Amino acid sequence: MVQVPSPRALELRHLVALAAIGREGSFSRAAESLGYTQSAISQQIASLERSVGHKLLERPGGSGTVSLTAAGRVLVGHADAIVARLASARADLDALAHGEAGVLRVGCYQSVGVRILPRILREFRRAWPRVAVELTEAEDDGELLALVEQGRIDLAFVAAPMPEGPFAHRELLEDPYVVVVAEANPLIHDAPVTLDGLAGVPLVTYAQMREVHSIENRLGHPELIHQIVFRSNDNGTILGLAALGVGAAVISWLSVDPFRAGVRTMPLAGVNPRIVGIAWHRDRYRIAAADAFIELAAREASREQALAAETLSALPSRTIQSRGRAGRPGTPG
Repeated sequence: MVQVPSPRALELRHLVALAAIGREGSFSRAAESLGYTQSAISQQIASLERSVGHKLLERPGGSGTVSLTAAGRVLVGHADAIVARLASARADLDALAHGEAGVLRVGCYQSVGVRILPRILREFRRAWPRVAVELTEAEDDGELLALVEQGRIDLAFVAAPMPEGPFAHRELLEDPYVVVVAEANPLIHDAPVTLDGLAGVPLVTYAQMREVHSIENRLGHPELIHQIVFRSNDNGTILGLAALGVGAAVISWLSVDPFRAGVRTMPLAGVNPRIVGIAWHRDRYRIAAADAFIELAAREASREQALAAETLSALPSRTIQSRGRAGRPGTPG
């Protein structure tokens, strides 16, 4: 019974040497091709034959061609497969180092996920087909930033201001605040809406988020908290409540569904827009694909901001509701 050697007894350089001899038909030419001395190659083959317990080469002597035995051919077949897999592994590692393969972990909240992210992913997939994007969704960008800090995601969409932490970020677009009311029986008639125009009006708005992003704080009127009749983490729910007249929805433009019937969207005057950005850990290595994703995000955000400016400039004379997709303002693309 032939004893099969332990994989740990086989050295890759010995297998490579055997394959080179089989290919070159000579110890000297194999040594030259591998950058070894002939004696080093001889020692490697002797060690390999002891490990496997088989004669691997036929040595005719003199100037005759060295050839593989049957056992040698079997072993070289496996060696070629091993070398090919290692070459493939090196190519994958090189690609990973250059950002051409691997996984990019991105954190996102709902409004960006609906209005901007699909276009980014479409273009990213075309440019970086070997990089898989893993998406983590959260209602609060504070949760996403915690994941960035922990190294569990690579990039996160955020809204300024940035909290303290090991973060770097890039601003992408200004996302203006708007008021959405029922078209049939609006709670507010005058547009653009002012902060004074919100006085006494029941409001619906966002739920869980960083304290600085709460609408009452964003608008600089903490007393508005007493007018908020409902909060939700789902933009569709907020707009549905507005459509039924439960309250006036105070949200950002990206949270609006441009095709929703039965609502009227009006600019909110005298309020600074929400600044949407993308953040990463400043001390961690960032693959090239991450930089490409950031650039795509900036490009698509710029398009969205231009579209928002065009659409909002036409309000309130234009009512945003569903009458077919062709030519509709605010089309997310």
